[in-house]
Amino acid sequence: MPLEEIELSLTDLSLPEGGAEWIAEANRRIDALFESGENNKYPTYLPSDPLQAFAALNEITQKELPLGRNFCEWGSGYGIVTGLASMAGYEAYGIEQEIDLVESAEQLAADMKVDATFCCTSYLPEGFDSYVGMGAEYLMEAEEMQSRDPEMISELAYEGMDIEIADIDVFFVFPSPQQQDFVQELFDAIAVEGAILICYHKMGRSYAFRKIGEEDW
Repeated sequence: MPLEEIELSLTDLSLPEGGAEWIAEANRRIDALFESGENNKYPTYLPSDPLQAFAALNEITQKELPLGRNFCEWGSGYGIVTGLASMAGYEAYGIEQEIDLVESAEQLAADMKVDATFCCTSYLPEGFDSYVGMGAEYLMEAEEMQSRDPEMISELAYEGMDIEIADIDVFFVFPSPQQQDFVQELFDAIAVEGAILICYHKMGRSYAFRKIGEEDW
């Protein structure tokens, strides 16, 4: 199914109640991580701009575009955007492969009394993989997944989440330049029609895409 870009103005940079304090404390801990050199354990970890990320989420929420209020961040790190989504009324989940970052996000959420769930797993569900070549990342699908059978896709789930992937209404990711096409392809493969993907790009802007049916293309 194709993706439709959602036009965003991103002019409202307001935060939910407690959002500024949440970001400030998260940034303090992230700064300490980088100053200690411990960030070298996670060479691909780079936090997004939470104001721009939340501006996109807030805008689509105000426009009532999401199907529901389930949110998932791919590569959540310290969970800043996941926490903001929770404050905005979403059931919020963060997916992160690095156990130390998951534990840091959980500790931050506990200390700040933010209700969010962080799962130490890959955002590639069972039946999917990826490879890097020619300066880009590419999606690999098991043969049984290539048919995009709706029943099979509906059963996909991330370990540690109380909902299935088909129940996720909004996805957020900060991809590297090499991953930008890859994350859209993955989203198209596993999300339900009507779900929304927000991508924050390194140039400092967020973009949003909605999965639509072939008949709407």
